[in-house]
Amino acid sequence: MSDGPTYGFDTLQIHAGARPDPATGSRQTPIYQTTAYVFRDADHAAALFNLQEVGYIYSRLTNPTVAVLQERIATLEGGAGAVCCSSGHAAQIMALFPLMQPGCNVVASTRLYGGSVTQLSQTIKRFGWSATFVDTDDLDAVNAAIDENTRAVFCESIANPGGYVTDIRALADIADAAGLPLIVDNTSATPYLCRPIEHGATLVVHSTTKYLTGNGTVTGGCIVDSGTFDWSASDKFPSLSQPEPAYHGLKFHETFGPLAFTFHGIAIGLRDLGMTMNPQGAHYTLMGIETLSLRMQRHVENAKKLAAWLEADDRVDYVTYAGLPSSPYADRVKAQYPKGAGALFTFAVKGGYDACVKLVNALEIFSHVANLGDARSLIIHSASTTHRQLTPEQQEAAGAGANVVRLSIGIEDADDLIADLDQALAKATA
Repeated sequence: MSDGPTYGFDTLQIHAGARPDPATGSRQTPIYQTTAYVFRDADHAAALFNLQEVGYIYSRLTNPTVAVLQERIATLEGGAGAVCCSSGHAAQIMALFPLMQPGCNVVASTRLYGGSVTQLSQTIKRFGWSATFVDTDDLDAVNAAIDENTRAVFCESIANPGGYVTDIRALADIADAAGLPLIVDNTSATPYLCRPIEHGATLVVHSTTKYLTGNGTVTGGCIVDSGTFDWSASDKFPSLSQPEPAYHGLKFHETFGPLAFTFHGIAIGLRDLGMTMNPQGAHYTLMGIETLSLRMQRHVENAKKLAAWLEADDRVDYVTYAGLPSSPYADRVKAQYPKGAGALFTFAVKGGYDACVKLVNALEIFSHVANLGDARSLIIHSASTTHRQLTPEQQEAAGAGANVVRLSIGIEDADDLIADLDQALAKATA
């Protein structure tokens, strides 16, 4: 699209990054199912490998279908550039990769997806990295956790599983004061409900598997760079500010400016980690994004109705949906999430662990799966599945206690969903 008019979200989710195929005139973005690309000549090949010219070399690094998706997500998030990869977990590692060195740490929210807690508390130790987990509503605790070896602050905009909404601006102010990037996982909110960069985030990560694709067909991840962070302001980020031996001493930030992180993600991250998104997966996600705003409106509408019904039900102890007027986060939702608090939340079932298991087994419309953000309504008992590896204390801190189930509300008829929960609750608490 041209740089002329300023287009609305609904237009950009269909058109951003896409142009008719020059060879065939195809209106839809083709699936470029190819491994490699023919160079014009030897000089062209050398320029590409030296990062002196932008183009396609090998599909581990760049692919035209994936490139359209990268531009579309970056545009919707208001970022300078984006790198797509094979999954949301891959996106998290790739976001940290240029920032961290052995001995460095990341300050992370306690309210994260269980797999992210495991990745940050256990797996990254093998790189010599570590994580300090804090309640990001406690800003003093966040400040206190940052030390000379901290290289990033990490949170989720709408936390999985509880649906808690994060005060991104407050965390961004703390990160800025410490000279650190704030990384926000925006999977549950999507750029339709929240654009973290507008609230001060440096980097935004997505599991494109979820709401962006929206139909449970492919896995994928994305890292969006705001393009606003000064990577050369200190010596904390040598991968971006200092000479890169693999490219004859090229300095990414000096050479590429606002696109330094994006180019590093492709030229180093995808080159060496190989967490590549396949072009067919990118195509499915592009198709999903075309209806993102329409789906998110229905997701939020249904979630509000079901959360209110559950909150009034005597068989339920509590509901964590931030979109409820009773939520302690109601004011924060109005300020940072004006279009809604998403469609992900938990509720506690009277009867505890056993009642949760009975509930899950009795549902007919809700699918019992380890996923979220599908057009279909989904349920999972986090304590026995996604958060099973955590200690009981970690489960409680993450909002995934033994008496809690997580709902991802789909776009079906809300009354049908309520009826399904009603009959299942009857069986679970009989």
